[in-house]
Amino acid sequence: MKTILLFCSLIFGLIFTTKAQTSIDITGTWIVQVETDMGSGTPTFVLKQEGEKITGTYTGTFGTSEVTGTLKGEVLHLEISIDGNTLRYDGTASATELKGKVDLAGMATGTFVGKKK
Repeated sequence: MKTILLFCSLIFGLIFTTKAQTSIDITGTWIVQVETDMGSGTPTFVLKQEGEKITGTYTGTFGTSEVTGTLKGEVLHLEISIDGNTLRYDGTASATELKGKVDLAGMATGTFVGKKK
């Protein structure tokens, strides 16, 4: 019986530790450096995370618009729709950095790195 209790305690501890290590909250203000084949920019994202769902605002070269997306583990996907065009940011996230690839509605592609303000 003691062996079973010890085993269950170890399993619970491993699950709890793994969950705590992979839980990332990207709520906050982010300054993002974007480099594309057409130039560069530094938009600001103000993001709110609820579970895997991301909402917020984008302010940059293309104006100000609503952001929607997801964060599943460390995998980040953000979309911004501006005048019928969709900007897509796909990459990874940590508590202090966002990075990955950007597609600016097929007009330009490149990379981004964001730092939490």
